[in-house]
Amino acid sequence: MRGYVYGLLELADRVRYGSSPVETLRLTDVVEEKPANDVRCVSRYFCSELEDKSWYYDKAFWTGYLDSIAANRFNRFTMAYGLEYDFPRGVTDDYLHLPYPYLVDVPGYPDVRVMQLAAPDGTRLPTPLPVSKAERDRNFQMLRFIAAETGARGLHFQLGIWTHAYQWTDSPNAYHQIEGLTPQTHAGYCRDALAVILKECPEIQGLTLRVHGESGIPEGSYPFWKTLFEAISGAGREIEIDMHAKGVNQTMIDIAVATGMPVKLGAKYSAEHQSLGYHQADIRALEIPHANLTKTESALFSLSSGSRLFTRYGYGDFLHQGARYRLLFRSWPGTQRHLLSVDPEMAAAYARSASFCGAAGLDLMEPLTFKSREGSGVAGGRCAYADASLDPKADWQKYEYYYRVWGRKLYDPDADAEAWRRYLRSGFGGGAIAIESSLASASRILPLLTSAHLDSASNHDLWYEMPTNMPIVQGSEPSPYGDTPTPKVFGTVSPLDPQMFSTVVEYTGALLADQPSVKYPPVEVAQWVEDCTTASRAALDEARRTSRSRTSPEFRRIEEDVLIQIGLGTFFAHKLRSAVLFEIWQQTGDAEAGTLAMAQYQTARDAWAAMAARAARVYRSNVSYGGVPKRRGHWSDRLAGIDTDLAAMRAKVQGSPASARARQNIAKAMRAATHRSSRPSAQGAHTPPDLFQAGQPLSLSLGIAPPTAGLSSVSLCYRHVNQAERWKSVAMSGQDGHFSGAIPAEYTDSEYPLQYYFELKDEEGSAWLYPGFNETLSNQPYFAVYKRMS
Repeated sequence: MRGYVYGLLELADRVRYGSSPVETLRLTDVVEEKPANDVRCVSRYFCSELEDKSWYYDKAFWTGYLDSIAANRFNRFTMAYGLEYDFPRGVTDDYLHLPYPYLVDVPGYPDVRVMQLAAPDGTRLPTPLPVSKAERDRNFQMLRFIAAETGARGLHFQLGIWTHAYQWTDSPNAYHQIEGLTPQTHAGYCRDALAVILKECPEIQGLTLRVHGESGIPEGSYPFWKTLFEAISGAGREIEIDMHAKGVNQTMIDIAVATGMPVKLGAKYSAEHQSLGYHQADIRALEIPHANLTKTESALFSLSSGSRLFTRYGYGDFLHQGARYRLLFRSWPGTQRHLLSVDPEMAAAYARSASFCGAAGLDLMEPLTFKSREGSGVAGGRCAYADASLDPKADWQKYEYYYRVWGRKLYDPDADAEAWRRYLRSGFGGGAIAIESSLASASRILPLLTSAHLDSASNHDLWYEMPTNMPIVQGSEPSPYGDTPTPKVFGTVSPLDPQMFSTVVEYTGALLADQPSVKYPPVEVAQWVEDCTTASRAALDEARRTSRSRTSPEFRRIEEDVLIQIGLGTFFAHKLRSAVLFEIWQQTGDAEAGTLAMAQYQTARDAWAAMAARAARVYRSNVSYGGVPKRRGHWSDRLAGIDTDLAAMRAKVQGSPASARARQNIAKAMRAATHRSSRPSAQGAHTPPDLFQAGQPLSLSLGIAPPTAGLSSVSLCYRHVNQAERWKSVAMSGQDGHFSGAIPAEYTDSEYPLQYYFELKDEEGSAWLYPGFNETLSNQPYFAVYKRMS
């Protein structure tokens, strides 16, 4: 049935945006499509009473928004509550944080009520007031309306409940207080409240639940979850359970499976950010389980900060074959949450990898997800424009092109570009292709930086669109990021994917030692970023010349967000080069390296200042995503930290030199840091097997064309598709461009699929990977193969 709907919507879309309705409906070939991913979801979160009530209560908003989602071939929508905070500590704006008492009266619990202590703007009330039954009924009726409208469009409706605590820790300024619950009645109340909601809102087809310690329920509290899940098993219909995967163990899986309902685990695609469109080949060292836990962590996060630490930011060990659940990937809005960012190639890459090793698909936490969390709400519109003429009527309309591209690509990674180009042509005429190109190139910058240089895996700390400066010079200022290697400076920052990318310190050490590394280095990342900024700026200039209207709000919104992303890319490209040069200076004492480091950092700083000055005319001084400076404010605010660090570098370099060492390779290292690099031109040829037989060697071969006489070694790197494990490698044998090797039989005897890639080195001192990344950075840089099931 949904296929017929998509067909009709496609015809309507062609008529609406086509230049000639008759011609657009004249089909010369049969168009036959089928979805690449079973789940194609958009999730929206209530995070601020001040900013979110207006859209939550607006029925016209919902009809237009859901029409867009359905038309763009998403098949699931989640309305979620309870993610105003990562953990219920220091809470202020807590409206709907524990949603039940804001939605329903629960028979048997007459004393449970919500007391309002402050107005939505934080002003304390002289006398606390109970949230009225009329307000509670209005909240629930809107939930029922949203669910019904979702179902009417053929979409699966998922209810998200991310918090189950009823008391907040260290929160004297909370806006509300929940009364009438005790530790003895808490689990039963939540079960009975959920049962009422499921009964009175029959369109709910699934529940998304955070079940680790940040939910407010200490990990290992299995009786609570068993009790809550009784509402699901007793609902009288199928209710899908989607448990956020962080910290989940087999016991929690068994509790969910015992309900008899379908079970999914929602894993973060690339930490709490948007990376390049593939699953990181390895996790950061910080996510590998360790024993150094505080007493508090042990009590509240005994699993997610302990033995299950590796499940925090990826698919963990959940992708084994034969599981009684399916994995679902969730793309978090840490890297890009406010600026318009659309790259069809990247969306296609996500679409192909969303079904990685049998996964169910992708849940997109939409743009603006976390807007005004932690009581940071600001009146005047969620898009935060200082120039009110840029405001769309509804916030989702700024991202209409985003929904169109991502929805079509999740449905079919090879979707015809005409599906979004006709939309662009309708608004921009001859500038449509240039706008697509400019936005695509700009949108590639931050995901690349996320994969290659991730100051923090937490979106709570790192906001790559508006990051607080990470110092290059140790001691110049405190690091704003906690989960980053020590010493906490720019040069030691780990990539999201340390298997594919190297740190500044790691790369510089190998460079000075003349030891080739196969990993992608910071200077190559800088070069890629520079290529993106150059291509985006050139296409934007073309769009300005050829678009129908340069002054329309639609064009200006795209233009300004592209320019900010170009400014960010320019800043980070030069900062990466500066950091490598500064590390050369630190390791060698070479004065020229120090001078070049300062020059690169100054160029970076000037690019940031110019971008921020323009953005000050576009966005308000507080683009609010949280209660502390690194989650709010403006690009202009970050300039002081950059200046402090640059001054510290200047003082250090111009003062006493670093300890000197042998000068060999210094000139070569400085050239690498300041010039374009190129990878070897030899191309690999490899056909991955369809399946492997458990307990049998998996033989693999690689051809190099043309044969490279100086090729000194080829290694096969392999691992189970299990992020709890580390990679292994074996040397391959061969000659005349043909190499062979095998993954050992004892290693293939596993319930996990396998992943592998090849490392190549030549006598010229070059090293590279196969398959590596393509020109648009939109492919998977390794192969994956399933086990043959008996």
